[in-house]
Amino acid sequence: MNLSPVSKNPALRDPAWSMRVFWCLAALVIVWPMFELTEFRPWILLEEENFRPTLNFLGDMIPPKTDPEFLTMVVKEAWRTVAIATAGLALAWLLAVPIALLSVRVISISAISGRMAALPAVCRQLVRWAAIVLRSVPELIWALVFVRVVGLGPTSGVLAIALTYGGMLGKVYADILESGDPHVTQNLLRNGSGRLQAFFYGALPQNAAELASYTVYRWECAIRSSAVLGFVGAGGLGQQLDSSMKMFAGGEVGTMLLVFVFLVWLADRVSSWLRSVLA
Repeated sequence: MNLSPVSKNPALRDPAWSMRVFWCLAALVIVWPMFELTEFRPWILLEEENFRPTLNFLGDMIPPKTDPEFLTMVVKEAWRTVAIATAGLALAWLLAVPIALLSVRVISISAISGRMAALPAVCRQLVRWAAIVLRSVPELIWALVFVRVVGLGPTSGVLAIALTYGGMLGKVYADILESGDPHVTQNLLRNGSGRLQAFFYGALPQNAAELASYTVYRWECAIRSSAVLGFVGAGGLGQQLDSSMKMFAGGEVGTMLLVFVFLVWLADRVSSWLRSVLA
């Protein structure tokens, strides 16, 4: 029996090639107007009037400033930055846990039979809308509001992080709990346990590692946010970084950026340790 050349050799062309090309072109059609709208022109960085000052400023960061007096100030402000982030995240956690418990469906007693009852469904939706409002307002805007209310200093940064991150943590906590295996939790509810019992003995143990990892990640983000909030007078290392950049003190900026790199690395190590403990 003679086989045709087509049957002898496998197809050398990817059968999904045309669809991949289509979706790449579709993505380009969608993304390109966005670049135009934002006036994204990265090549202007290579123009001489922009490139030379950039190189000069980056060159001033080497070597970083290491004067004992300056390093003492950096350590003090870095500790203040970590304190702002930690206190803000602690308050955010106090907001996030009730938001997550009230908005998650998996520990709802009325949802065991299928459709959630009307009143719990309305309360759940109201809590979710509250979380949307909290995380929709950037922490920088909250900080500007609180600077006017409580004045300059770390308090405004702590409150700003608490509100924005409270909405973020509550939403993601609820999503993590919803995505877990509901079998154990629902069995506990069917056998008469309360919502908190079902949470602590059913939903929490199987999602603890992911919840802890995300919380530490948000702590890392809060450290970066506290640095940005320092530019509007919320205190911490960010305020010193703003002053050094305005004075074109590259060595000071380089030292403070290295401190931020260390803090992010530390948060990454803490996250890995927690995951290994809770796994």
